[in-house]
Amino acid sequence: MTDNRVPPPYAGDERTMLNNWLEWHRGTLAVKCDGLTDDQLRLRSAGPSTMSLLGLVRHMAHVERVWFRRVLDGEDIPRLWNKEVDADADFNDVDEASVEEAFTTWQDEMERARAISATKSLDATGDRNGQDCTHRWILVHMIEEYARHNGHADLLRERIDGVTGE
Repeated sequence: MTDNRVPPPYAGDERTMLNNWLEWHRGTLAVKCDGLTDDQLRLRSAGPSTMSLLGLVRHMAHVERVWFRRVLDGEDIPRLWNKEVDADADFNDVDEASVEEAFTTWQDEMERARAISATKSLDATGDRNGQDCTHRWILVHMIEEYARHNGHADLLRERIDGVTGE
């Protein structure tokens, strides 16, 4: 596996720490998927879950899009992966999904999120279901969202080829 992650610093201002931890966790999901075939990325966890590494990539692309573009920046853009019809489409519809499209979309959404984040103060707010939601809250939420799903990714990767790690 290729691991290009940069460990977060032990000291720094709040924004530096939040950004570095988010980047660490974004990179962790990439590491968990590195070197696998399309079929391996589609391999599901134990039933009844439909979770797969490809599903996690699609899910995180959607999560990046919603929190940074829709909530924080107020963009009126559609949800990804037909989630208006099936809330779990990012996980359910991976059998025929394009791996290349999923990874490209995830990378694009992360780039857009980084660009939006760079222009906002930590106290900037967006609208989440009629409530103010701060940029700071979104960054913390994104860290926990990736951290939780990276635990799932670690178990999926171990099931696929025995590889484990941080």
